[in-house]
Amino acid sequence: MMRKLAALSCFVLVVLGVATACRTEPSPQPDGLLTIEDLIEIKHPSVPTFSSDGRIAFIWDRAGVQNVWIGDTDGTSGSPTARPLTSFESGLINGLFWSQDGQTFYFGHNGDLWQVSPDGSQQPRETWTTKEVESDFAFSPDGTRVAFVRGGELDIPGWQRNEGDLWVHSLANGREVPLTDTPGVVASEPKWSPDGTRVAVVLTRSVRHAEAPEYSGAKILYSWLERSPSDVAVVPAAGGELTKIAASAERESAPRWIDASRLVLQRVSQDVKTREIVVADAASGRGEVVYRDVDEEWWSLPGSSGAEPLPSSNGRWIAFLSDRDGWDHIYVVPSSGGEAIQVTSGKYEAWRPSWSPDSTRIGFDTNEGDHPGSRHLAVAQLGDDPAAAKITLLTKGRGTNIAPQWSPDGQRLVYQHTDPQNSVELFVIDAVDDNDGEAPLRLTDSFPSSIDRSELVEPELVWYSADDGQEVPAYLFVPRDLDRSREHPAIVWIHGDGTNQNYDGWHVQRNYAVYYSFHQYLVQKGYVVLAPDYRGSIGYGKAWRLGAYLEVGGKDYQDIPPAVDYLKTLGFVDTERVGVWGLSYGGFFTLLALTDKPKLFRCGVDVAGTIDYRMYYRDPYKSAWTVGRMGLPEENPETYDVAAPIDRVDRIERPLLVLHGTSDVNVPYLHSVRLIDRLLELGKDVEFMMYAGEFHYFHRAYVLRDAWRRVERFFDLHLRTS
Repeated sequence: MMRKLAALSCFVLVVLGVATACRTEPSPQPDGLLTIEDLIEIKHPSVPTFSSDGRIAFIWDRAGVQNVWIGDTDGTSGSPTARPLTSFESGLINGLFWSQDGQTFYFGHNGDLWQVSPDGSQQPRETWTTKEVESDFAFSPDGTRVAFVRGGELDIPGWQRNEGDLWVHSLANGREVPLTDTPGVVASEPKWSPDGTRVAVVLTRSVRHAEAPEYSGAKILYSWLERSPSDVAVVPAAGGELTKIAASAERESAPRWIDASRLVLQRVSQDVKTREIVVADAASGRGEVVYRDVDEEWWSLPGSSGAEPLPSSNGRWIAFLSDRDGWDHIYVVPSSGGEAIQVTSGKYEAWRPSWSPDSTRIGFDTNEGDHPGSRHLAVAQLGDDPAAAKITLLTKGRGTNIAPQWSPDGQRLVYQHTDPQNSVELFVIDAVDDNDGEAPLRLTDSFPSSIDRSELVEPELVWYSADDGQEVPAYLFVPRDLDRSREHPAIVWIHGDGTNQNYDGWHVQRNYAVYYSFHQYLVQKGYVVLAPDYRGSIGYGKAWRLGAYLEVGGKDYQDIPPAVDYLKTLGFVDTERVGVWGLSYGGFFTLLALTDKPKLFRCGVDVAGTIDYRMYYRDPYKSAWTVGRMGLPEENPETYDVAAPIDRVDRIERPLLVLHGTSDVNVPYLHSVRLIDRLLELGKDVEFMMYAGEFHYFHRAYVLRDAWRRVERFFDLHLRTS
């Protein structure tokens, strides 16, 4: 009946000649509960950066507009005291740097280097101005010169350059020296040697291709970049010959300097089964492998874990992560060579190691305990024997605390915190053993004043059985004061990335925190929400993470349908009114669900989902992700067939909403173009919205506003009626 009324409303508008879009209006929120405008106003702080005297600057993002703020670290644990240094109305920040004397703060913005006085005596201004786009700024150890990359496009999410050379600029006299001149090669991630005489850089050969598939037409070209494995090189800061470092055909990470003559980098094989840590001589480029991990399936540590090698300040040790005992743990190996020593151990995962300035301690975050979605800060005191390091937990209680960074004096750590009542916030805590349980100092409050924290719903960790007997963890959100005597609609949310997870509260990444906030909005509207951590998710050990090996869209997807069986056991969910949706890999799962079990879900929302991993593999930018999990298409064609829901969309029986940004490089927009063309050809019930210039993770306020309203209307239309 509701669809008929909506159609009748459209008919009346047409008859009256009113030029307006036909839409079903969502039910209004009761006073005092979240609104979509509230969600857009939630800010996200990141990249906290200490000055030499202990002040902290950071980036605060509101719907894709970033500004630089500074936090007062001399306050108490009461109200936050952060204040803005900039007031940009558009654009993103690229890099944060303090001058040595702490009197000037530098940052990249919209392709230029800017500076501002931390005390407000100097307004933000460009340090120098050129017509070319500049990014990847890196200051010399003495603060007198800046290495940067010139060329390419604006530094924005999803950005891919196919050109860009390394330069050095003198802040004293403006003199500039080009360090590379390599057409068709992208320079990135410059790193200064400790003595300021050399700069290490990553060089990647890049060729832009374009295609115009028949289903899209010849007028619009879709481009992608073919990139060779990256080379690491070192060049004199005054100009001179490039020296390639430990050159190989494998994928090499950005290097870090151990001392003025040596670097360390990580190398991953083309089949993504071998990871090596290499110490190299800067003068000759020769490298020595000091540690090697070999996995018969694939080397799977997530990029967000901080797995890459990190040298100590004194150059003696290299810290890194390995999962060789089945869990992600911290190891150290002497930079001069020798046996690797395990620092942490147990059935938990230790991530994001950070050396103290005196090289005696490593800060990290861990999910040790019985709740894998909670993380706490810890410090490992190495002493004379790292194998017997003393581990001290610094945070406690509910929440997710990650990414500790040390103050210059080694006395404090700044970190990110989330919990069920707070999105990402920055806190500072004493890193010494005798902090007497003092409360951490809060730097930020990212919620608008209109949000009532008491109305937010806390997630509950639950487990349900998959068809093969595996227990699947998931987070359940039940509306407050829900009438459990009757049945209500529900939504199953499928997180993206594969190797990601849900947390006990707000997600730690801005890209997924916006979805967590929208789920709070849906819960306050009366929806029950369930968010599974299917096989392949992180936080549960190596075996669970590798559950998707050669099973992309197989065993990992098979963890999703039983979620509906679990919802049925609650007694207050109408399993005839369950929707499914997800972003990226979650959008891929949504398509799998609607094709595999056409009547299980009432409707689905696919946000930038992959439609065919054979198509995804052909984009070399994504081939490493695909090869690691799936092998080569010619070796495992059945695996790729399973991971191609586009072949089976004729089975879809329920309504589908598709959202995608045209500038998406994670999952190219072409996937949704092909999907929509096929669904329309088949006469399926599909809605589609493309966002011009938007990327994989929606950023801009007007895009978020439109996307959330569309998803809300879609779920209301299809799930609130019997």
